[in-house]
Amino acid sequence: MSKNSDKPLVAGLAGYGTVGGGLVRLLRENADLIRRRTGRDIVLKKVLVRDVAKARSVPLPPDAALVTDPRELTEDPEIDVLVELMGGIDHARALIDRALDQGKHIVTANKALLAEEGLALFQKADRKKRVLRYEASVAGAIPIVETLKESLAGNRVLSLMGILNGTSNYILSAMTSEGMEFGLALKQAQALGYAEADPTLDIDGHDAAHKLILLIRLAFGAHYPYTALSVRGIRGLSSLDIRLAREFGYRIKLIGQAREVPQAGAAAGEGPVRLEAGVFPALVYHKYLLARVGGVYNAVRVEGNASGPLFFHGRGAGDLPTAGAVLADLMAVAREERPNNTGFAGKDLPTAAIVPPEEWRSCYYVRVMVEDAPGVLRDLSGCMAAEGISLAQVIQKTDEGHGVPLVFMTHETTAKAMSDALQRTMDAGLLREPAVYFRVLGGA
Repeated sequence: MSKNSDKPLVAGLAGYGTVGGGLVRLLRENADLIRRRTGRDIVLKKVLVRDVAKARSVPLPPDAALVTDPRELTEDPEIDVLVELMGGIDHARALIDRALDQGKHIVTANKALLAEEGLALFQKADRKKRVLRYEASVAGAIPIVETLKESLAGNRVLSLMGILNGTSNYILSAMTSEGMEFGLALKQAQALGYAEADPTLDIDGHDAAHKLILLIRLAFGAHYPYTALSVRGIRGLSSLDIRLAREFGYRIKLIGQAREVPQAGAAAGEGPVRLEAGVFPALVYHKYLLARVGGVYNAVRVEGNASGPLFFHGRGAGDLPTAGAVLADLMAVAREERPNNTGFAGKDLPTAAIVPPEEWRSCYYVRVMVEDAPGVLRDLSGCMAAEGISLAQVIQKTDEGHGVPLVFMTHETTAKAMSDALQRTMDAGLLREPAVYFRVLGGA
């Protein structure tokens, strides 16, 4: 790329919502800092919106224009970089694709697009020698993308796990601290603006899954197909399990996790990286840092072979936290840094070898609702033992009106063994309703 110059970096912005407004505000408030850090100004020329007449809380810069035609951004030769903050997949992909064709750099916060269809965009950016930066797409203000690309580049990442969705974390925190049922906690999150009217992406785990796919690409240098990722959300989670988990000393959190599971007999670095990855609710011991992440905050724990465990914590969403990450990406473009879009040389990342979910090994929390009758605990234990599952702890609670809760904490076993054991209990007619079970995790 050319040597740094004093010429302003000219940006076109697609999307003038919460984050777009935050970016416009920071461009104004931090203008002097931007010049000191990059040696040039960042100028916003055009902003793509659906409705130019709509009232907006953040005023447009005096020299910027609102436009409704995407070509005003992609075809303008003065615009150096496209900032995509409108979300969605199809329109955003077409816009970014056209902007790359026109030789523009890209800054985006679109985790869904990059997780589901980002491979082709990264390859195109590589061919065009353009920067495609996306710090704001994962965990808001937490600088985890650049950390994995740059600061931890000398490490072989062994594992990462985190709380990647603030909406779900807020709901779980409210259920834990205030004893709310799931539905009420969700309504409160919606009333406070933390959850959308349609909360599906958040509470069913898909938002966290999009972010996890990006982190896998950065941490392990491998493509993990989004459609192959195991995803389980928190929809309908019972306050009874929140309460019982606390009695064992745990908090329930929605976790995104990926860890390398080397092939038996293979040396480190041999063959494709073999990953166990998924999004799921899990019990986290209350003294671990992940268990203490409350409200809408996000956190990521990374373990490298040189660094050991590292923990990152901060605001995972919002106008200024996310806009600050977008602005940092813009400033990197302003410095005319060499493209390093995936953190790995070359445009073709290998596809990860996937450890099937049924082979995952973990300790488990299991709650079953049973009749208060002699021999039930014996029969349940027999079903577990038949699949090689050893019980670490058992508690029996008082009748809840629809059965007696029995709670098991198991020693480590496979997901398949656990599933098969619970099927045995159902087939034997021991349960009043399907069992509830969660993985039990350690952490930092």
